[in-house]
Amino acid sequence: MATWFDESRLDDEEVWQRADLRLRTLAESGARVRRETTEAAEAIELAVGRAAEQQRPRAVIAAGPDSRLLRAVLEPWCPVPFVAWPGPSLPGWAGGLDLVVVLAPDGGHSSASAVAEAVRRGCQVVVACPPTSMVADHAGGRWSTILPTVTGDQLATAVVVLDYLERVQLGPRVDTERVAAALDDVALTCSPHRDLAVNPAKMLAIALADTTPVVWGGSVLAARAARRIAESLRRASGRSALAGDAEHLLPLLEAAAPRDVFDDPFAHEPRELRPMLLVLDDGSEEPVVREDRGRLRAAASDRGVRIETLTTDAPTEVARYASLLLSGSYAAEYLRLGLVED
Repeated sequence: MATWFDESRLDDEEVWQRADLRLRTLAESGARVRRETTEAAEAIELAVGRAAEQQRPRAVIAAGPDSRLLRAVLEPWCPVPFVAWPGPSLPGWAGGLDLVVVLAPDGGHSSASAVAEAVRRGCQVVVACPPTSMVADHAGGRWSTILPTVTGDQLATAVVVLDYLERVQLGPRVDTERVAAALDDVALTCSPHRDLAVNPAKMLAIALADTTPVVWGGSVLAARAARRIAESLRRASGRSALAGDAEHLLPLLEAAAPRDVFDDPFAHEPRELRPMLLVLDDGSEEPVVREDRGRLRAAASDRGVRIETLTTDAPTEVARYASLLLSGSYAAEYLRLGLVED
């Protein structure tokens, strides 16, 4: 069965309606951040007051399957040793001098064992989860705080936890309202009601349609966004989409066959999908990032590989991450909408 991309579907309101739930979920990203921040405000105040009565923790351990996002934000900033521990347990040395932070937006059992172990060992524990969930049931303890969540949104939950860590001087500036505003800006710019000609997400979906995406972000957070966007592209298209460090992606670009100037894009014979380099630019100008970006662009240009760039002018690191991630998620959804099977 052949699959082809019909770009006219991107401006077809009847097609949008069939994908209304997914598009609405993307559009409400900023609202979910605001709602989670409001719901957790009182609990955060109590947690900050409790932290002021205690010594700074010896180390911060982000436990559970969502710990890698916290690591991407905190590693360059945290004034004490920081460890991301995505498994169901804790490191053997964790104890009463340490702070364990857990993101469990769905409240599922995957994080419950780590929370229970942290409470048993007497760690300081901060858990973001639904107040009536298995994780919350395991979080009861003298040094435990539950930050209630209601939306099940991973990013919104992470913003709440990062807001708390900023206020206890263990993390960078977050500014939850700016994160929400950055998400709102993307939702407006990439709205299905905006014509294809002025909608960057629709234009990116068209560029992605006949390619194998190779997604790269230079900073730690941009690299995390690249991996999440690649996951979204794979789910949307059922095709390969790769993300990784520059040294892992360069061989793929350098091995691409040179573009055939006589290739007929309208030929009916199936063609091998060529790679396309998608660069996530969050404004980082660190020398290593500039060098890697230049090497990737040069390799792509030498082989005639198409290059597309997602940019953001959001004011904080977390807001830039959120903006890039949502832009890529919109492009993945438009890719899903445009793909048609004969």
